[in-house]
Amino acid sequence: MHIRTSFSHETTHEDLWIPLPDGTRLHARVWRPLTDVPVPALLEYLPDRLTDRTAPRDWQRHPWYAGHGYASVRVDARGHGNSDGAPADPYGESERADGVEVIHWLADRPWCSGAVGMFGISRGGFTSLRIAALAPEPLKAIVTVCSTDDPYENDGHRMGGSVLAVETHARAATALADVARPPDPAHVGQVMWRDMWVKRLETVEPFIHTWLSHPTRDAYWRHAGVREDGGYGGIRAAVLAVGGWHDPYRDTVLRLVESLPADRVRGLIGPWCHQYPDRGLPPGPAIGFLQETLRWWDHWLRPADTSVTDPDPAPDPDAIGHPDLGVINNPDLGVINPDLGVINNPGPGATTDPAPGVNDDPAPGVIDDPGPGVNNRDVMAQPLLRSYVMAAHLPATTYPSLPGRWVGDTAWPSPSVTPIAYALRGAPVLVRSPQHTGVDAGRFRPVGNDADLPPNQREEDARSACFEFEVPGETWILGRPRVRLRLTSHSPWGQVIARVCDVAADGSSTLVTRGALNLSARYGPDQAVSWNPGSTEDVVFDLTAIGYAFPSGHRIRLSLSSAYWPWIWPQPGSAAGFVLDPAGSSLELPVRARESDPRITFEEPEQSEPLGVTSPATLDEPRPERLVSRDVAKGEWRLEVDPRQDGTRVHPDGLECTEDAWDTYTIDESDPLSARTRSTRSIRLHRPELPWDARIETRSELSCDAREFITSNELICKDGNEVVFHRTWERRIPRTADWGPGGGMGSPEEHGADR
Repeated sequence: MHIRTSFSHETTHEDLWIPLPDGTRLHARVWRPLTDVPVPALLEYLPDRLTDRTAPRDWQRHPWYAGHGYASVRVDARGHGNSDGAPADPYGESERADGVEVIHWLADRPWCSGAVGMFGISRGGFTSLRIAALAPEPLKAIVTVCSTDDPYENDGHRMGGSVLAVETHARAATALADVARPPDPAHVGQVMWRDMWVKRLETVEPFIHTWLSHPTRDAYWRHAGVREDGGYGGIRAAVLAVGGWHDPYRDTVLRLVESLPADRVRGLIGPWCHQYPDRGLPPGPAIGFLQETLRWWDHWLRPADTSVTDPDPAPDPDAIGHPDLGVINNPDLGVINPDLGVINNPGPGATTDPAPGVNDDPAPGVIDDPGPGVNNRDVMAQPLLRSYVMAAHLPATTYPSLPGRWVGDTAWPSPSVTPIAYALRGAPVLVRSPQHTGVDAGRFRPVGNDADLPPNQREEDARSACFEFEVPGETWILGRPRVRLRLTSHSPWGQVIARVCDVAADGSSTLVTRGALNLSARYGPDQAVSWNPGSTEDVVFDLTAIGYAFPSGHRIRLSLSSAYWPWIWPQPGSAAGFVLDPAGSSLELPVRARESDPRITFEEPEQSEPLGVTSPATLDEPRPERLVSRDVAKGEWRLEVDPRQDGTRVHPDGLECTEDAWDTYTIDESDPLSARTRSTRSIRLHRPELPWDARIETRSELSCDAREFITSNELICKDGNEVVFHRTWERRIPRTADWGPGGGMGSPEEHGADR
C-alpha cells in the first residue's frame, strides 16, 4: 500500500448541514481542493455514521479525491449519526428521495461544476443504484461496490426463496443496535443530543419484523431494488459495477453489464471479499482501485477537461496483473460423456498443479498494438467485463492472495462462454441430510477475517449425495452454474442445496460455488406453491456466479443436500428429505475459453494518510471467530460466531468507541423445528472530556414452529448509568412461504406439476 501525501491540489475539509425541503438537516463532511474553479462533486451517502464508524475508511479516500481536484462529500442519512430525523426503512422511498435532494444541493454550490458522481460499498453502493434509477440530472456517473440490485434474492434475506438464517437474523440484530446509536454532543451540542436521541429511539422497530413478513418477492421487495419495475431502464448515469468472488453480491455485476447499455456500463470482479479492492484484506491481490475510479470520474464528470488526467504512461513494471502464459483456441474442455456416479468416499485424484495447456498465439481479436486507452487510461476502451479466473487452491478459511488470470469479455453473456451440461448417472438416491449440514459453510459475507471462508468440505460432502466428473483437461468456468434436478418429495415443504467443489488428489474438497432452492419457490420467487406429496417434478436453479479454473486431474464434485444450517432456515417436514433421480438431472457449467488478457493490469494500491485511530492493547484472550460444538447426548449442534467488531477504537478527537457482538446458531441434528438463533450487541460511545458516556445493549432471538417464526428483541440505552430507553418486542410472524393448507400457498395442480 502506497500512502500518498503529495497531491496536485492542496485541500481543506469542513463539516456542514444540508437542508431538506421538510426542514430536516443532514450532517455532511466535505473535502475540497483549494481552487477558485468549480469542480465536480463526489457523494458517498449512507447511514453508517461519518464521525465514528466509517471515519477511518473515509479518510483513506475522500481526501485522496479532493487532492485530485474533486469535492468529495460524505453524508449521513436521515436519523443516523448527527443528522436530524428518524431512521427510515432501508428499502423505503425516504432515503433515496433525500439523496436526490442532496445531489441537487451539491450541484448548486458555487464550488461545484454542476456534475455529481456517487459511490459506495454495500449499503452505499445499493443506495447509489437506487438513486441513479431516479435519474437526477446532475448525477452523471456512479461506482457501486459489493452491492445488490435485488434485495429479496441477493441482499442476505433469501436464497432461492429460503430464509437466510445466518444473515437475516444477525443483520437485523446489528441494525437494531445501529439505529439506536445517539447523536454526538461534540457535533450537535450537549443540550440537544439527548432529546434528539430519545425522539429517535421512540421510532425504532426491529427490521426483522418487516423482512420476515414479506416471504415472497412482492411489491415491497420489487420497489426496493432496481432489477424490476423498470429500475434498470431509469438509470441514465454511467455505472462502474465492482464485486468479488468471495462477496455474496457478485451476481449484481453480471446483471448490470447484461442489462444496461454497453456505452455507459463496465464491470470488474476480482477475488475479493466484501471490501474495497484497495484495502489489502484477504483474499488479494489488492489493486489501485482509487486510481481506477479516478479515471472513471475524469471520463464522465470532466468530459471536456483533459488537464486533470495524466497522459498514458509507459506500462508500469510493478503493476499488479496475472497474464496467462498464452492462449489456446480450441481447449479440450473434457466434458464429453462425463462419467458420473454417486460416491460415498473421495477416490484417488491427481496433481493439484494446474496444467498450462497453452501456446503463445494471441487471443482472437487481440492485435499487437492495443491502441490508446487499452492500458487502463481510457475507461470505455476496456472490455465490458474484466474478471479474475481464480486458479485451483486447497481449502482454507483465509488466503492472503489467490493466484489467477484476468480475462476480458466485450459482451455479456459472453461469446467466449459455452454452457456445458454434465449428465448425472446412477440409480435414484434418497437425500436426507442431518440438520447440522452446513456448519462448515463459512461466513455469508466475508470481510477478510481469519475464519471467514469455508474449510475443507469433506465432512459436508459426507452428509450429502455426491456426483463427480473427471477433469482430463484444464477447464475454466465464468458465470452462474445451473442444476436441473428430478426430485420426488413426500413432504409439502423442503429445500435443496447444491454445492460445486474442486476435489484434489489428496481428497481435499474446496468449495467453488453454491446455490439453494426452497421447493415452494420452484415456479418463481413471487409465489409459494406447496409440493404435492409423493409427486415427481423437475426443478431448475442457478448457483452463485464464479470464475475458477479446474486443473487437469482434479474432479468436479456436485454435492446435493436437503439441509444447510445455519445458512438456510429449515422448513417443517424437511427432515424427510427427497429422492433424486439422476435420469434427467444435470449440472450445467459456464465453460470459458482459456484466453486471458495480459493487457489488464492495475497499479499499486494507493490511499491518503490514515486518520490515526488506535486500538488499545488488551490482556484478554481473543475468542474463537467460529466455534462448532456438539452435545452428543442431546444430538444438538451449536455454532458460535464472533463477528469481530474491532473492540475499542480511540479517535484523534478523543472519541472512544467500543463494540462487541456474539451470535449463536443451534439445531438438533434430526429436528428442523429446533432451529434457533441468538445475537447480542453492545456499543459504548465515550468522550471523557465532556463527559459523555452513551451505551446501547441489544438481545435478539429467533425460533420457529411449523407455522410461525417467533421473534424476541430487547433494546436498552443508557446515558451513563441512567436508563433512558428500554423496550422489548415479541412477535409471531406466519411462515407463509413455508406451509400450505390455509397459508395462502398455491396448488401444484395450478402450475402443471407432475403427480
